[in-house]
Amino acid sequence: MISKDDKQVEEKSIVPQDHEEDDVEEDDVVDDTPGAGGELVEGDLETIVICYSEETKKKKKKKKPKKKKAQQSDPPRVGLSKIFTNGVYPEGEIQPYKDDNAWRTTSEEKRYDERMAMEDPEITYQSIRRAAAVHRQVRQSVRKYIRPGMTMTEIANFIEDGSRALVEETGLESGIGFPTGLSLNHCAAHYTPNAGDTNVLQSGDVLKIDIGVHVKGRIVDSAFTLNFEPTYDTLIEAVRAATNTGIRESGIDVRLGEIGGAIQETMESYEVEVNGKIYPGIHLSSGVSDSSDMFPVKSIQNLSGHSIGLYQIHGGKSVQLVKNDDQTKMEEGEYFAIETFGSTGRGRVVESGECSHYAKIIDAPRVPLRLTSASLLKSIGNNFGTLPFCRRYLDRVGETKYLLALNHLVQQGIVQDYPPLCDVKGSMTAQFEHTILLRPTVKEVISRGDDY
Repeated sequence: MISKDDKQVEEKSIVPQDHEEDDVEEDDVVDDTPGAGGELVEGDLETIVICYSEETKKKKKKKKPKKKKAQQSDPPRVGLSKIFTNGVYPEGEIQPYKDDNAWRTTSEEKRYDERMAMEDPEITYQSIRRAAAVHRQVRQSVRKYIRPGMTMTEIANFIEDGSRALVEETGLESGIGFPTGLSLNHCAAHYTPNAGDTNVLQSGDVLKIDIGVHVKGRIVDSAFTLNFEPTYDTLIEAVRAATNTGIRESGIDVRLGEIGGAIQETMESYEVEVNGKIYPGIHLSSGVSDSSDMFPVKSIQNLSGHSIGLYQIHGGKSVQLVKNDDQTKMEEGEYFAIETFGSTGRGRVVESGECSHYAKIIDAPRVPLRLTSASLLKSIGNNFGTLPFCRRYLDRVGETKYLLALNHLVQQGIVQDYPPLCDVKGSMTAQFEHTILLRPTVKEVISRGDDY
């Protein structure tokens, strides 16, 4: 038995086990529950990832799909503004000036002049470079698609459809610079098919392809020659070399007569061998040697390159293909078509055949006109301005029964006709041509490409 006093002592000394846990320090408590110690467990990690993902979705903006850059079709028919979306087109081949003009390449003053020219919307080089980019793509497709057996009309339409599509023809703002030249064999220039033309390209033909494209009146005039048999490869090589000589010799302050002499010297250093035999001589009476299989290449003396003006294919200066005394100089900022023609014939052309090329004369006289002629003249002005055109183009814009009115405009000196230009039958002619720009610091061969 425990007395009352003893019982009180025991109550003080004996502490129940449950109360001992209350006196334990909070830091000393160890909880064995998973995650109680701060470590991540699988469930917590999933929760965090889900929360983060939800927040990220809210913050991230939906990306707009990138516009795909337009790709050129085959054959090319996609407008180049859709491919060169920044409006900057490839520069042509750059050639430094030589001799007395070599200083221009490094002149700070001339560099400043060039920057000012680029910023002037009336002078900017982007228009001519855009036209040149069109020209390069069209002519590359021509080499791929044109084959013997095609009619000349089919070839012309193929080229012109491509040019119109790529340059995105818009009235007089941009379009074809002149009718596509498709002169065959002894015909050197100014032939394009009229409606109803039945001529077919043959495997033995030598075809000159002269294509013009313009943007805002800046015309690229460039030509090349196609053949499908090797017989006249040397003729073509001679003319190509002569054109490159003319380009190399061109420059600011260079006299036009000196360029002609250099062209002739290069051209006439070549001979064309046919059937593996060599015989001398060309009979000037007939133009073709009666016994020969060897033809010296001749510069065609009454054809020439020319300066190019705004909406004006012939700008007033001529670069002849033979040596002459012309003291006229090339000037800074001018555009020139350096073109050469070589022939196995006389080396001289005459007008021959049905006319297809025409152009409104810039300073044409004002004269009374018949109603039909006046109506046709208005249509010519609206559709072509002073750019050359052909009968097929009149057909295309809806003109009908216009031939009498057109001839009347020619007779009145308002429209100039350009009949085909031919050497003697039996001879062969070839042509190469590039457009160059005489920039303040360098010479730019605008139409140069990988092909020529």
